[in-house]
Amino acid sequence: MEPNADTKHAESPFKGKTGLRRIWNAFRYSLDGLRAALRHEDAFRQECLLAIVLIPAAFFVPTDGTGKALLIGSTLLVLVVELLNSAIEATVDRVSLEHHQLAKRAKDIGSAAVLIALLNLALVWGLVLFG
Repeated sequence: MEPNADTKHAESPFKGKTGLRRIWNAFRYSLDGLRAALRHEDAFRQECLLAIVLIPAAFFVPTDGTGKALLIGSTLLVLVVELLNSAIEATVDRVSLEHHQLAKRAKDIGSAAVLIALLNLALVWGLVLFG
């Protein structure tokens, strides 16, 4: 069932944007998100520094294009997962700052996702370099 225009606007006032305007807005919102993460999230800044070192290093590793793509992709995946984790944490904190088991669970699961992305990074780099 296709929602009508009234239903779309009831969801969000931003859903009515289409075409180039939507793409431009999405790009601006993405840059705002990156700036916010860099400004407010220590872990994201640390992982960006790691990426600043590892991504250029990937080009000097004696491997084929697939190996380089795996090295760079695993590094970027850490940043993506950290951004999602930060969004989860900000949302949970926005809802309530009081201690609640579900809030803790959400934050712990987000943190676990970052840990898995970091373990994946180490595994991929280890296999490409020494495997």
